[in-house]
Amino acid sequence: MKYLHTMVRVSDLEASIAFYNLLGLDEVRRMDSEAGRFTLVYLAAPGDEDAQVELTFNWDPEVYTGGRNFGHLAYAVDDIYDSCRRLMDGGVTINRPPRDGHMAFVRSPDGVSIELLQKGERLPPAEPWASMPNTGVW
Repeated sequence: MKYLHTMVRVSDLEASIAFYNLLGLDEVRRMDSEAGRFTLVYLAAPGDEDAQVELTFNWDPEVYTGGRNFGHLAYAVDDIYDSCRRLMDGGVTINRPPRDGHMAFVRSPDGVSIELLQKGERLPPAEPWASMPNTGVW
């Protein structure tokens, strides 16, 4: 058995691609289905193309509600502070800041919760993260 991908439905394909690009994922393939009226976009972290996120965009508008049963996507990052700074600078809210130098949570434009984990050892506490409060839910 081999892990292939996780599928999430998105309501704004371009906003979602921009978010996941900012997160550090690149598009690896795309498929449009005229008959099915949908677009699939597969993204992966560079060098880890076997672990993909599939964005499913249905051309006919739908309202998606997030279920807590899904949980979250998780990615290890080289420097959690740099990753969170890049996301914040790109307009992303850091819902759970990396106060501990180890873990943070953000949400995609469609409300998918993304966990960021520091590779290796925790980083020493640093501002502004150490005193930043949680925002919203993750």
